[in-house]
Amino acid sequence: GEKLTVATETEQFCLDLSAFRRVLVVGAGKASARMALGLERLLGARITDGVVAVKEGHVELLDRIRLIEAAHPVPDERSVHAAETVLSLARTATAEDLVIVLVSGGGSAILAAPYADAAHALSLADKQAVTRELLACGASIQEVNCVRKKLSGIKGGRLAKALGPAQSVTFILSDVIGDDLD
Repeated sequence: GEKLTVATETEQFCLDLSAFRRVLVVGAGKASARMALGLERLLGARITDGVVAVKEGHVELLDRIRLIEAAHPVPDERSVHAAETVLSLARTATAEDLVIVLVSGGGSAILAAPYADAAHALSLADKQAVTRELLACGASIQEVNCVRKKLSGIKGGRLAKALGPAQSVTFILSDVIGDDLD
């Protein structure tokens, strides 16, 4: 019907889909195409628009959500394009919209928006060099992700900020031992 119920081990809440002007989907990760497929099967035409970035080759046939393939573990130009596309759609969200965010392992490499502000601007080459150095020195995935978050224009709460006044629900699949979401 018009209700979407989200339940975890400890809580449950229900969203009235008819209360939203649009249902948007954004996301990234190695399993996010499968997550998007499941969401399309569940919500179908209720999804107005969506874009999900996936590791190259990890695709599904989708009807309503666009897929962008990008590199993993070292980001490439497609990773930057994917981040820009996800942010662009996220910034269109209004208080009348519901945004469903799909995140799975690999998302931090697949969405690579180099950080930039008035005083600093990183390039894709900077992010690639840092990633290669971290991988070469044996940094843990937690250490890699901590650094990636600081060098990103989309991670570290920046995607949530771009969603602005929209209500959002995030589904996360962790591939980190212990499920540390950081």
